[in-house]
Amino acid sequence: MCLGIPGQIVEISDADNNLALVDVGGVQRIINIAFIVDDERPPSACVGDWVLVHVGFAMSRLDEAEAMRTLSLLRELGEAQAEMAAMMEGGGEPPPPDASNHHDGARND
Repeated sequence: MCLGIPGQIVEISDADNNLALVDVGGVQRIINIAFIVDDERPPSACVGDWVLVHVGFAMSRLDEAEAMRTLSLLRELGEAQAEMAAMMEGGGEPPPPDASNHHDGARND
């Protein structure tokens, strides 16, 4: 499975080689934007654009609303992963039921 992460183009670092500085969740890195530029949309026109980043390439443009939805879902996924990891640290299985709270259906009235 491939995962693309939304990032925003902050500046063009090398227009001749289609390289741009992109902010991905507060981390900035240089990526290749060759897939999203053409004669009608040169690198200089891409600053501020939201793009889907995968393995160092901007694979496509997306609008800001879609970028925000995707980032929100990725954060939720990360939180769920952290919860699962915390459960696994405890031996990977839920704790056994507390014997004092266990009952076999008999009423103790």
